[in-house]
Amino acid sequence: MNDAVPPAETLRTALAALLDGLPPRQAAQAVERLIASYRGATPTDSPILRDRADVAAYAAYRMPATFEAVHAALEAFAEAVPDWAPGSHVDVGGGTGAATWAVTATWPGERGVTVLDWAEPALALGREVAAANPALRDANWRRARIGSALTLDSTDLVTVSYVLNELTAPDRATLVDAAADAAQAVVIVEPGTPDGYARVIEARDRLVAAGFHVAAPCPHSAACPIVPGEDWCHFSARVSRSSLHRQVKGGSLAYEDEKFAYVAAARFPVAPAPSRVVRRPQIRKGQVLLDLCESEERLARRTVTKRHGDLYKAARDADWGDPWPPADH
Repeated sequence: MNDAVPPAETLRTALAALLDGLPPRQAAQAVERLIASYRGATPTDSPILRDRADVAAYAAYRMPATFEAVHAALEAFAEAVPDWAPGSHVDVGGGTGAATWAVTATWPGERGVTVLDWAEPALALGREVAAANPALRDANWRRARIGSALTLDSTDLVTVSYVLNELTAPDRATLVDAAADAAQAVVIVEPGTPDGYARVIEARDRLVAAGFHVAAPCPHSAACPIVPGEDWCHFSARVSRSSLHRQVKGGSLAYEDEKFAYVAAARFPVAPAPSRVVRRPQIRKGQVLLDLCESEERLARRTVTKRHGDLYKAARDADWGDPWPPADH
């Protein structure tokens, strides 16, 4: 992989090659069926991705979105731990390995990488796609049932992305506890829905109880100030849409926004943002309204006006999910 080519672009190119020879309508039908399966109840001992055609279609459709969401979470974590980089990484339930690509985009260079998943076709295809990324060519792709029997070797970083929704409540608890026992840092990403947020908060509570410090998105490790049932914390990542995306979902936009919820925490000291923008900023004439989660364990709306000078300019450039105020203010 040329250093001048971003991992996201390299990944898109590798995924496009997967669909060579697969009729577009067949790929679209596979994706539609798999999306319906993922939205239903999935037993932990029954992989949804059954064969290479399933995996190729779903990877081409979902890997870019998973990559962007996990990358956004990892970048927020990296900002809170600027002097740290993982020397080893275990991706639990990683499937075709989108999170491993996101780690290489956040912290360039090689490291020991293990991807665990119960679907052998997903692991095989992930290994194939990873050949385009030198940092992943020696990764270990290992079949494992993600549940109560899972054991994890010691590692610097564990990622768990879009997995908890497939597990029973006891298996979710076991997985988070196993990650906490094995890792120095844990990053968990779920869909940006009320249920996804609830699973993230459940995992966050277990990590904090295990002695972890929340690095992102929260500016503190105390209880979340959001009232369950009234709102939920989630963020958005911009994803370039492939022709397969447009075929399945319709429309002509060149992008879509992936909504996700996450928690990133570490056993070692972290420097979380003083506050974080938790809604899209509202830009009005002469002012910007920012909805913030603050270190005082509260949600607050702050109004930044032209009278604030450079801070006003920064507020106009602020995005959903950004730390506030910017580091240079």
